[in-house]
Amino acid sequence: PHVYLDTVLLVGSVGASHPPAAQPVFIAGAALASASWFTALGYGARVLAPLFARPVAWRVLDLLVGTMMLSLAAGLIWSAVRRTAL
Repeated sequence: PHVYLDTVLLVGSVGASHPPAAQPVFIAGAALASASWFTALGYGARVLAPLFARPVAWRVLDLLVGTMMLSLAAGLIWSAVRRTAL
């Protein structure tokens, strides 16, 4: 469900903000980027499957994802605090 929200709402609103003449190019670029992403994701999963057969690899990945999420949350909080302080 989240992929539809991203695709329709986020990409659609960004595409709608472009001039009408540029919208077909934007759509083509977004479609190409999406196809490239999911192709790379599929092949990358196949290549990295032996690595992620070990539990320690999952722990490292979880640590990296958790660090990224905490960094994003801290950035959002910092931005909100700065905005209300002004």
